[in-house]
Amino acid sequence: MKSLDFDWRAGRVPSYTYFVDDETLDVQREAYGEYIAENGLGAGRAFKSLELMTDDIKSMAISLFNAPAAAGASFTSGGTESIFMAVKTARDLTRHRRGEPDGRYNIVACETAHPCLDKAGQLLGVDIRRTPHTAEFRADPALLRTSIDQKTMMLFASAPNYPFGTFDPISKIGRLAQERDLRLHVDGCWGGFLSPFAERLGYPIPEWDFRVPGVSSLSADIHKFGYAAKGASVVLYRDVEDQEHERFSFSGWPRGTYSTPTFLGTKAGGAIASAWAVMHFLGVEGYLRAAKLTMDATMQLIEGLNAIPDIYCLTPNGESNLISFATSDPKLDIYAVADRLEECGWLRGRMREPKAIQQGVNPAHLATVTEYLAEVRKAIDHVRGNVAAPVAYDEHSY
Repeated sequence: MKSLDFDWRAGRVPSYTYFVDDETLDVQREAYGEYIAENGLGAGRAFKSLELMTDDIKSMAISLFNAPAAAGASFTSGGTESIFMAVKTARDLTRHRRGEPDGRYNIVACETAHPCLDKAGQLLGVDIRRTPHTAEFRADPALLRTSIDQKTMMLFASAPNYPFGTFDPISKIGRLAQERDLRLHVDGCWGGFLSPFAERLGYPIPEWDFRVPGVSSLSADIHKFGYAAKGASVVLYRDVEDQEHERFSFSGWPRGTYSTPTFLGTKAGGAIASAWAVMHFLGVEGYLRAAKLTMDATMQLIEGLNAIPDIYCLTPNGESNLISFATSDPKLDIYAVADRLEECGWLRGRMREPKAIQQGVNPAHLATVTEYLAEVRKAIDHVRGNVAAPVAYDEHSY
């Protein structure tokens, strides 16, 4: 059945998979297999080894993201759960502090925030207010300010945002959060395990983690550029006491108290073991190597795409490994170019506003840069030679 799939090892997939090399994949696979039957719900009771690994993962994340000694962290199944828990914690903490056990509140974010924020809002009864982005595809603190009211409980910022790969001005938003006594969550789910190492390599990564005053919580996916098996993510809190409002606990049944630190009950022990094993296997030097491969591929792709007539990248700034490229030729249908690339074995993401082709970059793409740029040129020539009706945007294309 895998013959039906796009070849992610050969850099044909724009996201979904995050591949550094076969050796790391073997470590990921072996560690997961060792714990394929164990349940993270029993960590600390039945499976003390999983508790030790989870605590170690949290400690490494707290250090990597410059969290204070009093910080807390939770291991989750992915970015959606991490952000869900940050919203749940903010809601319950706000209800506690305001003495409103059923209070309904809102979060203010830029329109570029990941849709899982709205998913969390729908499930938790929290309203999400989105403001337009700037010409540089970043959140505008002034617009965020005008959307705050007495029911606002949290601001939300992206580091980077997924559509454009740019960082919101976290420092300015942090000051706004402090001024208005609001929480601030920073979504580092995409680049959290890339940005610290890209920064060390000299790329212009703005400060976005707990070094920024006002940041209350932060999320980062280990199963992306931490190169662990899915699903593995962390959510961190500046104050460990906040986690009292993250936990779910219930005693109203015959069995006794049922309590979980995050949303999931049963949790894949393999995901914990894989994350722990890969983080130790790669270490700082391994992550620096992977970051260099990723950012080298990103910059080569940006340079090569910008060299193609009538094609330009929206964000050629090196802040992240997300690329979106559009066309300056109104007669060239960029979606038709994406369709042609997919026909030739290159899965592409599509941007709606503005119309563009979007992709994330990982180390697997470095070896295919020259081939891919040639394929883009051929796809453009093919579309120009076969002009047809514009292809409709597919809401389910990412």
